[in-house]
Amino acid sequence: MRSIIATVMAVLALAGAGGAATASEKITFFRIATGGVGGTYYPVGGLIAQAISNPPGSRPCDKGGSCGVPGLVAVAQSAHGSVANIAAVAAGEVESAFAQSDVAYWAHTGTGIYLESGKVEGIRVIAALYPESIHLVARKGSGIRSVLDLAGRRVSLDEEGSGTLVDARLILSAFGLAETGLQAEYLKPVPAIEKIKAGELDAFFIVAGYPASAVVELAETTGAELVPIEGPEVDLLAEKYGFFTRVTIPAGNYKGVSTVRTLSVGAQWIVGAAVDEELVYQITKALWHDSTRPLLQARHPQASAITRKTALDGVAIPLHPGAERYYREVGMIE
Repeated sequence: MRSIIATVMAVLALAGAGGAATASEKITFFRIATGGVGGTYYPVGGLIAQAISNPPGSRPCDKGGSCGVPGLVAVAQSAHGSVANIAAVAAGEVESAFAQSDVAYWAHTGTGIYLESGKVEGIRVIAALYPESIHLVARKGSGIRSVLDLAGRRVSLDEEGSGTLVDARLILSAFGLAETGLQAEYLKPVPAIEKIKAGELDAFFIVAGYPASAVVELAETTGAELVPIEGPEVDLLAEKYGFFTRVTIPAGNYKGVSTVRTLSVGAQWIVGAAVDEELVYQITKALWHDSTRPLLQARHPQASAITRKTALDGVAIPLHPGAERYYREVGMIE
């Protein structure tokens, strides 16, 4: 909460530097629940929040100022991940959030991990963002060369409520491994790498766009290895779950790590169905404003994959009416 307040104050301070706000100007706050600070959701969420914000007193767009939604202060906040984010949006605890495409689909349809609890009402999509690669990160020199090598080892699967935990369990199951067959822990990437540095953990899963800052930090200090997620088990997994895509993480993203084959899912920006249609329309319009892409490209490698051209790729749950209105206007849907 302190970080959210600090971010809001910083945004307002910057706005004040651009011009004086009048008493009549209204401020609208808009939250984006992301993920752990060591992943990709959090920094990308911060960039998008910056792009769509236009608090009172900001310089006009045509004079080099903000091209966001007038009066809007958007804030990215750290959160547990996809499952928890979807629950928070559905409960109205936040206006929007990032979530994996697979988890969002299961939630909307009441299938997969939501088969017993039932479908989650009230979630809609603003846009598909970028592909997220499943990283299986091992301590350098651990001897872990494949998923099967995790048997009996100390492995973090991420926290309850995260999409990473969901995918890690699917992968373990595909290879015939049970959580009871390894020394499972449930940590976010930052505490996981601290335990790796201390020699108290062998590996961890993280689903994130590359390069993920936590993995970069580990590779540049203690050293890290990426374990391939490939083989006939993965072929069957991808065939069963169409949201998985086979990808490679190219060499050069992490110090000392060569190209590795793995799987990916899509990151999507979801929003509450009850959020005002005009507000979501203006937010979608600001997301795809000409000034936004250079900001994303300059600040984070994965953010450069966020394009209007791919905004509807892999979207399997309804668009928010405000977002749908925008995409109709620009001819992306009929």
